[in-house]
Amino acid sequence: MISFDQALGIHPDALKFRADRAEVISSNLANVDTPDFLARDITFDSMLNGELTGYVKTNKKHLPIDPNGERSSLLYRIPFQNSADGNTVELHTEQAQFTRNALQFQTSFTFLNKKIKGLEIAINGRV
Repeated sequence: MISFDQALGIHPDALKFRADRAEVISSNLANVDTPDFLARDITFDSMLNGELTGYVKTNKKHLPIDPNGERSSLLYRIPFQNSADGNTVELHTEQAQFTRNALQFQTSFTFLNKKIKGLEIAINGRV
């Protein structure tokens, strides 16, 4: 019997992480002109740490939250230069991070696609 968890490895989780991170960065970009908005980010390490320390999700599609209702894996981004209105979103930084995340999403998707095609070949016995 084929275990899809073993066969696909970390690639489905990597895609989920990249999609979650795109959502966080998109929120930053949408609030670039909002006074006192604090830019956030999420790292794989912080998300993994949140998963391992018992934080809960109300739905498997949601980001992890801690028992106080806070989004556990979200971190505050420290700006390179402070703004007068208290907003920490720096457009160039967010655009660069969004682009980098999109490329990493595509890479993870390509790896996952190749794994699935490999399983298809193994199951059907054809090349």
